[in-house]
This record gives sequence, C-alpha cells and structure tokens, in this order.
Amino acid sequence: MVAIGLSAGAVARVRFALSCLWEVVASVRVLRDPGDHAIHLPWANRVRPRLAEAGLLDPRRSLLWQLVPPAPGYVVDFLNPPPIGLAPDLGTELAALRATPPDTVRAHLDLCPGPRPSALAALYADPEGGLHRLAEEIEAYWRLALAGAWPRIRALLDSEVFQRARRLAEDGAAGLLNDLHERVRWEGDALLINQRHCTAPDVPEGSGLVLVPSVFVWPSVLSIASGGVPQLAYPARGVGALWECPPTAPDALGAVLGRGRARLLAELDTPRSTTELARRTGLSPAGVSQHLTALRAAGLVVTHRQGRSLLSSRTAVAEALLTAST
Repeated sequence: MVAIGLSAGAVARVRFALSCLWEVVASVRVLRDPGDHAIHLPWANRVRPRLAEAGLLDPRRSLLWQLVPPAPGYVVDFLNPPPIGLAPDLGTELAALRATPPDTVRAHLDLCPGPRPSALAALYADPEGGLHRLAEEIEAYWRLALAGAWPRIRALLDSEVFQRARRLAEDGAAGLLNDLHERVRWEGDALLINQRHCTAPDVPEGSGLVLVPSVFVWPSVLSIASGGVPQLAYPARGVGALWECPPTAPDALGAVLGRGRARLLAELDTPRSTTELARRTGLSPAGVSQHLTALRAAGLVVTHRQGRSLLSSRTAVAEALLTAST
C-alpha cells in the first residue's frame, strides 16, 4: 500500500493529462507479458513481428526494452516526465526526456536491481548521449507500434477525460478519485494505492497530482514522482472494446433512419469526433457532418467541445432505439 499525501491546495490542482510516453512504456510491458494483458493481444500480435524485425525487442540491443522490465519490476521514473498541458505530442515529451539531468538518470538507474546490461551501462556513463539514443528508439517504436492506432486511442482517452471532468463537476474530488480504479481510494488527506512498486511522495502545496488515463496500463495502475510532480496512470474506460470489430447497426433501425445514420449511432458508444467517425465508417467527413446534423435535430445526438475537437455522443433516446431494434 502506498499513500500519496494530498494537501487541500494540492487537491485543488489535480489535473488530467494524456501522454504518448506513458502509452509507449505501458505497451512495452504488454509486449513483455501479453498473457497478463489479454485485451491487447490483437494489437500485440499485429505489431510484434515488425518491432522484432527492427530490433526493438532485442534484450541485448534495445535500450527501451532494458529500461522497461516485466511487471512488477521497477520502471525508471525519468522515462515519464510530467506532461506539459493536457495533451503534449510525442516530440514535446521526448524533448523533456532528453533534457533530464544526468544526475537524475544515474540516480534512477541505481534503483534498478541486478547487474547492469551493456546498454544501461552506456547510458549511465553518458546520460546525454544515451537519452538521445533512447529518444530515437522511442520514435521508431511509436512509428511501428502506435502511430497507426493513435487516432483511435486518442479518441478513447479524450472521451475518458470528458467523462471524468463531468464526474468532478457533479461529485467533487472525492467522487472522482474514489472512482478511478479498484486499487485507488482517497481517505482523509491521502490517496491510497494498493500496488507494489508504486511509489510517490506527499504532494507539496505548490504541486499537483497528474492523472493520466491510459490504454495499455490496464488492468493495473502505475504511479511515479518524476520531476517532483506525482503522476498516477490508470486504465481508461472502454479499453475492452478498443480492438474489437466495429459495431454493426441493426437492420431494423437502418430501415427507418438510413444505413449511414444508423451506423453512426452504433459507433457512438463513446463520444467521437467527425474525423474519427469518418475513419471508422468509411463515410466522408462532410457526409458524417450532415448525418450528425440530422441526428442532433431529432434529439438522438448531442455534441460538446473537448479542447479543439467537437465530440458527438448519442442520447438516451438513441440508446433506447438501439436497444429496441436489437
């Protein structure tokens, strides 16, 4: 059990952030032990051959592979610098990684148990050069393993942040923090995490806890205190359906609404943008926009802004129609 102290001021500064680096680190752990992450097997089976061909799964050569041991091994904190803003891109996060002070790199490597492999020994001897090599590996890993799936992952994470923000508005910090994960609860002035190898210090008055919804961290949670800002990565809701085949609209509903509009309603099991709906359905963005306008006018869809995106979701009336036609 780990307790993260949260002062009253720190609770007021709890924020959300999406992180490409968190998905990189957590997905490497999935590849190391896919049996413990059965939900992600379709993804793991698809990307493993191309990563192996690129040498990114080679335990002798890959720096990233050596830095991310199987669970519950220690993952060095400097791999996940605190995200800047809500959703920094990979380039921004890699710039922060490359700027890690050499003393921090060595201090975190000293916490790794056992003999130090050659790649980690080289990183310890030359942190600046090693971090540049690591950033290049991560860029290659991202391109081969995650870039193609990122729009789908990003849409799910955006939906998660929107729904959690609504929960915060309705139930306050206690309702939000006690609903994150079965291993996480907020009692008094501490966030308690029932997890081994999951550490973070008290949150100082000028800091704030960063909540990072993640796809690949499922089914567990991870916490670090890199950069003096504690982070808690937890599984986003809806991960179980991430790699499933697209939902099929009932024929009966399609006969009433039209196949395109019925298909859109079926896809709106989570809030999605026009671009994401177009990618998932094969319709043009203009066609999706026209259908959504008609569905909104009929009270079947509502649209809200999330950052720079407009996300649509189906209403209770639409849910009833889908259930009845099914």
